[in-house]
Amino acid sequence: MGQFLGDTSASGEAVLDGYTRLLVRSEHMLEAALAADWETLVAQEADYVQQVERLSTLDAEASLDREARQRKAELLEDILENDLEIRRHLIQRRDELGELIGVSQRQRDLQRAYGAGTSVIDAGSRFGAGSS
Repeated sequence: MGQFLGDTSASGEAVLDGYTRLLVRSEHMLEAALAADWETLVAQEADYVQQVERLSTLDAEASLDREARQRKAELLEDILENDLEIRRHLIQRRDELGELIGVSQRQRDLQRAYGAGTSVIDAGSRFGAGSS
């Protein structure tokens, strides 16, 4: 077992380092969400997804001892907490945008319904007004 751990300690460290970097990335994403900087959040999310994919491959190949597994669990918990908070802000933003879209649609519908009726129609020529 000692030789097995010796062979995988470098990859175990790489896995923990990957999760640490992922946590830092999720913290930056949360900061962007809190600041309503959606463009930055979307850009960071693309990098985040790539980082998760690379880490998934690395993690599958590594064997972690008990201490490393515990640290990985702590990092994952923090990452998931950040993810949940980011999702809350995204849902809130989605709801805000939905309300704005609804208001815009109602305004458009009102404009269509009543906008054409605001002009005065001269019907005199159609009904022979002015002629006796």
